[in-house]
Amino acid sequence: MKAVRWVSLIVATLAIVFGLVWIGQGAGYFPYPKTNFMISQMPWAYRGGVLAAIGLVAIIASRRRAYP
Repeated sequence: MKAVRWVSLIVATLAIVFGLVWIGQGAGYFPYPKTNFMISQMPWAYRGGVLAAIGLVAIIASRRRAYP
């Protein structure tokens, strides 16, 4: 079951990273690549916030779960 915990931590960490990138691109703070459809589009910033929050909750849940 340790493998499940590690995989969930990795997926949750990636969700947080991608969420933060989406927030940066959607808000216009991270305009890379310049032709990206997400640049300065606030719906993507909101979606990134949701994704990052889900990743944070998943990390907390995986750390609290007691595997026998």
